[in-house]
Amino acid sequence: MNCKNCHTELSEKDSYCNRCGGKVIRNRLSAKNLFEYISETFLNYDNALVLTFIHLVSKPDLVITSFISGVRKKYINPISFFGLSLTVSGISLFIIKKFYLEYLDFSNLLNGVKGSQEIMSSTSRSILEYNSLFYFLLIPLFALISWIVFLDKKYNFTEHIVIYLYSMSLLSIISVFVAQLILLVVPQHYFMFSMFIYPLMFIYHCFILKRIFKLTTGHLMLRSLIFFGLFFVLYLVISILVFVLMLATGIVNLEDFKLQ
Repeated sequence: MNCKNCHTELSEKDSYCNRCGGKVIRNRLSAKNLFEYISETFLNYDNALVLTFIHLVSKPDLVITSFISGVRKKYINPISFFGLSLTVSGISLFIIKKFYLEYLDFSNLLNGVKGSQEIMSSTSRSILEYNSLFYFLLIPLFALISWIVFLDKKYNFTEHIVIYLYSMSLLSIISVFVAQLILLVVPQHYFMFSMFIYPLMFIYHCFILKRIFKLTTGHLMLRSLIFFGLFFVLYLVISILVFVLMLATGIVNLEDFKLQ
């Protein structure tokens, strides 16, 4: 008998391959053993995915520093975790566009400006459509700023990317499930929830960085201010570039901003 994964020769008593570690499957696929496999893969506490979720909430520094230091089996790797967050976000986007699109129209927030509703509607649609891309772009941006702020902590730029791959993916997955619950129960309060995400993101990252870099409260506050200053400058530059791009592509035009 040979391993079906790497074709290494096995004995009849082997339960796992001694080369690749793959489990020896002897039974034909059925509804029962498929359910057992799914339960074992996704619901078992010892499963890497479940453990990653639990520890990213309770002790995120352990997950991140473990991966950076070379532990590769205990937790799901950051790229796979980010891929999972993109998948979940994609499913959520489909559901929102299918059933809840009217609750994401924030055009009534701008009054007194000619064309304000069209601008806000276009912006809302763009943010919704490219939400995953925005999240993806935030990761290297946060990593760059974090690397500059914590330059004396001996973590390179790639290792800072690992930090934010884990943190942003977790926040994305959690926010998707909470958003779907809110849209199901009280959809009119979705805007309030979307504003709550940002302070939650800030608090969670303070929690992570304090634990990873062993910061005192004073040092954390100082570095947070530096982080915010750099982020504001980069955000301003990116916003100007996006606005210029929207002007160039005709999404908005200067006449839309004339007062009524």
